[in-house]
Amino acid sequence: MTPALRTEGLSKSFGAFKANSDISLSFDAGARHAIIGPNGAGKTTFINLLTGVFAPTAGDVFLGDEKVSGMAPHDRVRRGMTRTFQINTLFPGLTALESVTLACCERAGGGGVWWRTAATAKTEIDEAREILARLRLEHDAGIETRNLPYGKQRLLEIALALATRPKVLLLDEPAAGIPSAESSELFAVIAALPRDVSIIFIEHDMNLVFKFAEKITVLVGGAVLVEGTPDEIAHDARVREVYLGEATHA
Repeated sequence: MTPALRTEGLSKSFGAFKANSDISLSFDAGARHAIIGPNGAGKTTFINLLTGVFAPTAGDVFLGDEKVSGMAPHDRVRRGMTRTFQINTLFPGLTALESVTLACCERAGGGGVWWRTAATAKTEIDEAREILARLRLEHDAGIETRNLPYGKQRLLEIALALATRPKVLLLDEPAAGIPSAESSELFAVIAALPRDVSIIFIEHDMNLVFKFAEKITVLVGGAVLVEGTPDEIAHDARVREVYLGEATHA
């Protein structure tokens, strides 16, 4: 089966500093794949290379069978790769439903049609309601974004990403800033998304990683140290030494 996403020899240098070195990874269709590593391991740089924010110094990125290296970020979104950020980027004055409807209209090519009112976009409104329901936000549809709890704002950001109908969803620390009592609920919602969306996420909370990831890649010093199932990673001596320490999930 063709991977949903893969890299070949992906590298990025900033002058003499090698942020990523020769990363060759494959992410299966329907993946729930975590990327972990200590601070400075090159995780966000790797996501930026996948999405086209950074141009690689060497190597390539493939979305399905298509090489997307050199494509602009918006072109990669059109082809099915969408991301969220460590700090959310939302429309504070719009309601949750208005925000997702706008994203659906933009994907459908109607975002710049100035003479069309939002109320006439029935197809997009219905789709937005379905997305909000999928993320358990249906009861918050009429609430302005600025008034949503932060955990629900993070879910709304994911809803906006889903409005692009991604094949691959990249989440950069989705639980950042969320109280631990709410973060498991957020990840449960993420994990329950349809399997036609492959999910690759960076996360520092090891409890969440080991609970929800089906495969884990450990980056250290900008390179892949090891990759495996949560159980394999938890019992890997190299991971214990450089990242998790002895207090692992053994």
